[in-house]
Amino acid sequence: MEFVQDNLLLVIAAGASGAMLLWSFFGNRVSGISEVNTMEATRLMNEEALLLDVRDDNEWAAGRLPNARHIRLAELSKRLSELEKYKDKPIVVYCRSGHRSARACALLKKSGFANPNNLVGGIMAWQQANLPVTRK
Repeated sequence: MEFVQDNLLLVIAAGASGAMLLWSFFGNRVSGISEVNTMEATRLMNEEALLLDVRDDNEWAAGRLPNARHIRLAELSKRLSELEKYKDKPIVVYCRSGHRSARACALLKKSGFANPNNLVGGIMAWQQANLPVTRK
């Protein structure tokens, strides 16, 4: 107890960092965002799901999933009408690591899209699984 009193700021910082770590693991599940791994994303692709890349332009130019559509996260809310025909279909959303795409999935869900799915680990997980990336 004496340690806690003497190091109150350290204890608070440790607690806060632990809470943020837990949120990074469980936050998407709690908020209702569906997550898919590379295997599930591949299955959805084969079932004609839309692949939506929400990365910045320079990341898109460096390589992307085959047949993906590009709408930067910053533009997504203004360009939702372009995705209207996918409102009731599966959408696999990805970014570099999965954080921006989680925000995009939340926006899509809030906007009435039935089945947005966040690719866990983003394009980094895709490349780590030795799956194809294209620049065309």
